[in-house]
Order: sequence, then structure tokens, then C-alpha cells
Amino acid sequence: IDVAATSARNAWAVGRISDAHGTRALIARWNGTGWKVVRSPASARRMSLDGVAVTSARNAWAVGFTTPGPGRGRTLILHWNGTSWTRVPSPSPGSGAQLTAVAATSARNAWAVGDTGSSRTLIVHWNGTAWTRVLSPSPGSGAILTGVAAMSARSAWAVGYTLPSFLPGGKTVIMHWNGTAWTRVPSPSPQDDSNLNGVAAASARSAWAVGCTGCTGSEPRALILRWNGTDWKRVPSPSRTGASELYGVTATSARSAWAVGAAGAAGSSTPSTLILRWSGIAWKRVASPAPAGGAGLFGVAATSARSAWAAGVTGNLLAGKARGLVLRWSGTAWK
Repeated sequence: IDVAATSARNAWAVGRISDAHGTRALIARWNGTGWKVVRSPASARRMSLDGVAVTSARNAWAVGFTTPGPGRGRTLILHWNGTSWTRVPSPSPGSGAQLTAVAATSARNAWAVGDTGSSRTLIVHWNGTAWTRVLSPSPGSGAILTGVAAMSARSAWAVGYTLPSFLPGGKTVIMHWNGTAWTRVPSPSPQDDSNLNGVAAASARSAWAVGCTGCTGSEPRALILRWNGTDWKRVPSPSRTGASELYGVTATSARSAWAVGAAGAAGSSTPSTLILRWSGIAWKRVASPAPAGGAGLFGVAATSARSAWAAGVTGNLLAGKARGLVLRWSGTAWK
């Protein structure tokens, strides 16, 4: 579901395993040679992980939710201390709270976002000692936050979409942290059905948000927004026929960024991997492996122009026959 990295020798990927025994958290680590599954806490059954962030070999966070019973959901936060993963207490308001994304800048500053399960946004902050809930706007008839990016203790972005009283009708949502409070920032919503799924920031004057427009229709279109230091504006994505949606984005500089998702040919119900690259001038599609049976990418992380990772699934997710998919950028191609 998601991937994070600090170097060519240190990366994490998280998600879930679902089988006859239920659902449990899945954590894997790249050590420079290969991916290996790492033991998660013993209580990891009935747990799903959706987001991961890492700042060093001794500090990483993974977030998601746990379902202790029917109709019940609780936030889930795990921490890596360099030796093992342990569960850390986290605020969990409402009866269906979940966390979908996490970002960290240091051992004393991290953010996680999601929703309460009752159409209200949820933002929690790590100050080096504990996770606490921070007040956040919930515009419209309700809203969900799906992505977060942090640059410093005084600057962070969170993105998502509103939940209308009827579907379709969602609007993009972007919030900014200025060191004191979270406030909503105006953002383009090309149609009455636009969502944002991920956000990344390279500096105070350069940030990206990705998602889709026409999201609940038969052929949604990829949506890319850019922050120029003053406001958010839509940036053209590569034109194509068929459906496309972006779920994850990462940026290493104002001239280098990656966005990932899924795309389908016109009239086709089988999606394929979608990877776009920002060159500093325009977004262009880059060739990526497309496993038979369909595939989609949900997370991406880059540490340099020659090293990046993308994570997702291949196979039929709805039928319970999906498998994890990890792609690597070597500087010349995705494999």
C-alpha cells in the first residue's frame, strides 16, 4: 500500500495480509540487497497498515487501523526503534477512526491524518513523547484526509476531499499547518467530483497534490495540483484515453517528482500501473511493468534522481486474489 525510504539501503513497505485467518499487518524492509518481511507486534491481527514514514535507520512510523469487533474501528500507530516494531498509544475518537497517511521530519515531529469514521477529519501529532489530536477543519458535509507531507515543525500539508450529502459531489481539500494551527487553503476542483489522494513537498514554494476528477464516473481522470508558494493551481497531466487516477506522489526538488497510480484503456476494466515524472517543465508518462491480471500503484518514495520505489498490488483485489507489487527505479528504468 505504501513505501518510504531514506537511502538506497533503507526502505520500508507496509500493507496487509488477508486470508482465511483474517487480516493482519504486513511490514517489509529493504536492506540494500532484498526485501524481507519484518515481524510486526503480536497484536497485529485484525490490523491494516496504509501509510509509512521513515527519517533514519532507527526511526520509522506506520499507521492504519484495527478492527477489534464488528462495526468498530480504532486508529493504529506502530514505531520502529532500530530493533523492533511496537504499538504506540494513539487518539481514536468516534467508533470508526482510521489513519491513512503519516509524515515525519525528525524523532520529535510527525503527523498522521485520516478520519473519525463519522465524516470528520482527524489529525494527530507526535512531539517526541506522545501522539495527541490537533484541531482540524471538516468542511462541507464532512471530509476525509488521505495524505500528509511535512517540511518542518512549522510547515506541513494535508489533503483529501469532502463528503457530499449525495454522490457524486466531492471537492478537493487542502490544509496547511503554520506552526500554530491547521487552516484550509483554496484548491481547484475541476468538477463536482474531485478527490486528492496524496501530497509531497520539496520546499516552502514547491509542493504537489494528486488525485482524480470525475472520480465516481466510468472514466476518471488524473488530477495534479501544484503549490507555487502563493496558491494551488492545476497542472496538465499527460493526455490519454481511458480512465486514470493518481494515488501517491514524491518530490526530491522543484525539478524532480514522481506520481503513481492506475490507468485503464478505453473500454477496459483491467487497470495497469501508471507512473508519471516531472522534469521541471512537464509531466510525462514513464514506462512501467504491467503484470497480467491488472495492477495499481498506491505509494512512491524517492531518495535521489537514481533511486526510487513504488508499491501497490497486482491481481484482483475485490476477489481477494491480489498480491503485493514493488517496483524500483534504477536511474534508467522501472523494474
